[in-house]
Amino acid sequence: MKKLVLAYSGGLDTSYCAVHLSKDKNFEVHAVSVNTGGFTQNEIQNIENKAYELGVKTYKNINAIDNYYEKVIKYLIFGNVLKNNTYPLSVSAERIIQAIKIINYAKSIGAQYIAHGSTGAGNDQVRFDLIFNTLAPEIEIITPIRDQKLSRQAEIEYLKSHGVDMKWEKAKYSINKGLWGTSVGGDETLTSHLPLPNEAYPSQLETTTEQSISIKFKNGEPIALNDKETNPSTIIDELNKLASKFAIGRDIHVGDTILGIKGRVGFEAPGALVLIKAHHLLEKHVLTKWQLQHKDYIANWYGTHLHEGLYLDPVMRDLEALLSSSQKHVTGEVFITLKPYHFSLDGITSQNDLLQSKFGSYGEMNNAWTAEDAKGFINIYGNQTKIFQNTVNHD
Repeated sequence: MKKLVLAYSGGLDTSYCAVHLSKDKNFEVHAVSVNTGGFTQNEIQNIENKAYELGVKTYKNINAIDNYYEKVIKYLIFGNVLKNNTYPLSVSAERIIQAIKIINYAKSIGAQYIAHGSTGAGNDQVRFDLIFNTLAPEIEIITPIRDQKLSRQAEIEYLKSHGVDMKWEKAKYSINKGLWGTSVGGDETLTSHLPLPNEAYPSQLETTTEQSISIKFKNGEPIALNDKETNPSTIIDELNKLASKFAIGRDIHVGDTILGIKGRVGFEAPGALVLIKAHHLLEKHVLTKWQLQHKDYIANWYGTHLHEGLYLDPVMRDLEALLSSSQKHVTGEVFITLKPYHFSLDGITSQNDLLQSKFGSYGEMNNAWTAEDAKGFINIYGNQTKIFQNTVNHD
């Protein structure tokens, strides 16, 4: 039999692929899931059980949570990356790590084929295919959903005809969970005007009493939550649990897909949003004006390239080097208050805080220059504008 590795999530599309490729196409299907966070051990076991029920030869779950942080999330924090000032790249970021892990596994077992359940109208097909083609051009890529242009209902009917009935009709919303956030797609996100209903989000409001928390950073990386030191992945996971009880982190992202069409998706990313905003506040205290300004556009390009599947381009390592260098002095503690549906950044402490300067206090007093110094600076600073306004004919 032809050996094939299937990127398997346990959802409708990859369930169809598992049955179709094993029963109709006579492939020896080896299903692989890559855990990038958001799943309990019980949920992972249920995904494995489903895979074997669908007829796969083997199932493997690869734990990539810490690798995901080290290779991708760390730089999203360094860059305070929010696509279109909104979306923390919850899904697009994890797809890169998943694709790399899956293709490396396919090579390790000598598979001649690799398959995924992406449609022909989304970004994931580009991300998966780019990584697979780059790292293993000799392995053929098979995409049943894309090639057959299948509707969701057609997939359901097919699975029913093969004795598989997992009540797909009840899954009104498409949920993709991960350490850096959960995406939520439904009928509403296919429109431009309808909001997602409250019940569409995975987490519901449980706590209405405000809660104060603190996050410590060292060289830009989170090292402690509420004075408890642990690894960054655990801090993100704990932040997700804490902030989701306040229903924090909900929003809808509208952006340009790689294919050139507009896309709209809901998401819930409590840990990511709290962490990015806290990190950014600390940066505003400890970095210079020019570090902050240049980092903004570098981070925007990093997020854009990552979102569009270009993670393996060497320019990404160059951008990561600059982002890492910028974090040398981003060390301190940030204080935050969690509230129903939102949070506030209360302040920071840091030995590198440039606000606490002996040179002067903003709007109050100057200690390092005289009034005459200020007048002379202002006169020279505005010189070119003055020349232009008094020389050029503005009619």
